Amino acid sequence: MWVDTARKRTQDRLAVARQGWTPPPFTADPALGEAPVVLLEQTPSVDDGLPRGVRVAGAWAWRIILFVAAAYLLIQVVSRLQIVIVPLAIALLLAALFEPLSAALRRRGMNRSLAAGLVLVGGLVVVFGGLTLIVQTVISQLDDLSTQVGEGLAEVQGWLAQGPLHLSQSQLSDGLERLRTTITANQGALTSGAVNTATTLGEVVAGFLLALFTLFFYLRDGGQIWTFVCRMLPRAARIPTARAGHYSWHTLVSYVRATVLVAFVDAVGIGVGLAILRVPLALPLAALVFLSSFIPVIGATLSGTVAVLVALVTVGPVKALIVLGVVIAVQQLEGHVLQPLIMGRAVALHPLAVILAIAVGVVVAGIVGGLVAVPLLAVLNTAIRYLFSHPGGEPTADDEPPGTEPAEVPLDESESPR
Repeated sequence: MWVDTARKRTQDRLAVARQGWTPPPFTADPALGEAPVVLLEQTPSVDDGLPRGVRVAGAWAWRIILFVAAAYLLIQVVSRLQIVIVPLAIALLLAALFEPLSAALRRRGMNRSLAAGLVLVGGLVVVFGGLTLIVQTVISQLDDLSTQVGEGLAEVQGWLAQGPLHLSQSQLSDGLERLRTTITANQGALTSGAVNTATTLGEVVAGFLLALFTLFFYLRDGGQIWTFVCRMLPRAARIPTARAGHYSWHTLVSYVRATVLVAFVDAVGIGVGLAILRVPLALPLAALVFLSSFIPVIGATLSGTVAVLVALVTVGPVKALIVLGVVIAVQQLEGHVLQPLIMGRAVALHPLAVILAIAVGVVVAGIVGGLVAVPLLAVLNTAIRYLFSHPGGEPTADDEPPGTEPAEVPLDESESPR
């Protein structure tokens, strides 16, 4: 049959092909004994004509381009999901502040849900109690404030005319008229800004509720949430990532505590100075200093400037200069004593890194970005330092987060982290 014939021809051709193929000859060197050496000739490529420095620079270049592209995509995602990400970040900072109290209640035998709810309600009572006190202070001083503002503006106007600037009355009138004309011309923009403010107010309320809801579960199930996240990683990365998160959390808690203490000292110092000088709204201004001090370096300075302007239009230039001196003195105390002594024990960040982080945070997410930029940088600093020095997930020798001051008495390396 023709099928048998075709099969026979195929088998014959395969046999001839096997007999005709021979492996390449080996070149044996007597110095190597019986081990054969295979000599392979590499195919020339375009890279052979380029200097090594150019090849290395090219390899780094495309990796940097990919990194920049990934960072750009991340920023776009953050900007589009800002209404969700910002409350989550604020809730995380508040959890770092309140978690030690919640943990203390749990150690005393309290239920996790009850402990988290009690801490959350206590925090809300403190916040809304403070806001109520501030609002009542503003309302009670409103009549006197309007009178003092009118007198202060008249005094400032007289100082501009009789002081070293020697401005004439016509120049002052022209300036006030231009200011009035500018406000009238931009009335439409101000109206649209009010509409945008109403929209922003709705977003703030939604973000506030989301932050409260998230904060409760951070306090209640924070450890379980982190364990669940680590279990989603490859097995080899679970322990290093879990321990890096453990040290980063301790860094975040230390940072928030130190920031609250520094902000409290700034608010008390400037608030006492305003009260002694009888500047109106001393308590609201002190509260503003406290809140703005959570943005390192520039926060207290900006709120201090507001205090100086309020003093200028209410109690005159002399007392405004004294308030400026108080603000500068408090800033010097913060920069040369509080920051190195308190903040230096929490995080070890160069001032240039802090400034750049704040600038990038403000550009990406506004005021909230400036608020979370430094703690985010501190957390990343701790995690990267730990993973770089302990890739296997081993505990640090002193059981302290990397990037902070080491403990005075190192613990046994075999002990597990706190």
